[in-house]
Amino acid sequence: VQLVESGGGLVQAGGSLRLSCAAPGLTFGHYAMAWYRQPPGKERDLVASISRDGSTKYADAVKGRFTISRDNAKRVVYLQMNSLKPEDTAIYYCKAELWNTQYWGQGTQVTVSS
Repeated sequence: VQLVESGGGLVQAGGSLRLSCAAPGLTFGHYAMAWYRQPPGKERDLVASISRDGSTKYADAVKGRFTISRDNAKRVVYLQMNSLKPEDTAIYYCKAELWNTQYWGQGTQVTVSS
């Protein structure tokens, strides 16, 4: 199973980006999906998650700025990121999880300049 992230890039502080994670080989609707990020020299942390039924959770640092959503028909999960800050700079990874099975994408770089 392959997860493919896209949408990263370089943006100025205050700007927006939308990340996408496609999972064409997955029975997508069965999986909880999440976005994680790993800043340079730091650990990978949870940013946002969305359950099979659409319930969402966010890290405190991104609440009110980021929105996670999913399109089960397209097998894609999105992360809309607004009001970006330099501290949001990181590699962003998506994860699919069902019981004890996890799949990770390869990551996409997001760089926010001040």
